[in-house]
Amino acid sequence: MNLLFVCSENRLRSPTGEEVFSEYEGINAIGCGTNADAETPLSGDLIEWADAILVMEKSHRNKVSKKYKDLLKGKKLACLDIPDNYERMQPELVRLLKNKVPRFVRL
Repeated sequence: MNLLFVCSENRLRSPTGEEVFSEYEGINAIGCGTNADAETPLSGDLIEWADAILVMEKSHRNKVSKKYKDLLKGKKLACLDIPDNYERMQPELVRLLKNKVPRFVRL
């Protein structure tokens, strides 16, 4: 299963998702950002690679839906509703991700 985590800058939330879920057997995870200056910018290739796209906020879901509408057919796109007020690998963020992600994907 390929999980794509999406936030704005790909500096805090999505890299944490990538790091946490890459440890799971059978899971490949990549983090990316919607902003042009993100560490790893969101791209059509990443959307095509992903089985599930997990965005942190509704604004990210809107950007993904608008820009990659044609590539999303048959893909799971879910909003985790995790605000941008955590540091990378902050224990509370890790806990939130571990609680929310299984609601949308089978681990």
